[in-house]
Amino acid sequence: MSAKYKLVQRKDFSKGAPKDAKKTFAQLVNNGTVSFEEFCNDIAEETALTSADAKGFIDRAARICAKHLKEGRLVQMGELGSFLLAGGSKGADSPDTFDASTMMKKPKVQFIPGKLLQDIRGKVTFERVKEKTEKAPNDDDDDRPVIE
Repeated sequence: MSAKYKLVQRKDFSKGAPKDAKKTFAQLVNNGTVSFEEFCNDIAEETALTSADAKGFIDRAARICAKHLKEGRLVQMGELGSFLLAGGSKGADSPDTFDASTMMKKPKVQFIPGKLLQDIRGKVTFERVKEKTEKAPNDDDDDRPVIE
């Protein structure tokens, strides 16, 4: 598996860096989108479910997951992983001055990938995508197609 990346210039925020200093960083490139329809069709091809069954399951799974998250529960979804609400608050000087209605921060839905998804991180290789302005070795000056 190969993850594509490009190089980008960003401001250098490191301590002691000159004011206009920049550094080069790798940024992963999105290699397209898998539509919900395609995702459900792929599930249907590998299971006894129809595409409609897969769509129905995913729709219901999201609703039921939200229900349990609202109740403060961690939701385990097998090899996919787990979902939980994570949140915090601003600090109060004492328990008596803590006001949940104004001090609580909006909670986030946190996803913890399962083992299968965690394992792919160690198996990824990286491939640099050439910028449009970059030339590959042995490129001619003319980038128009040759018609014979």
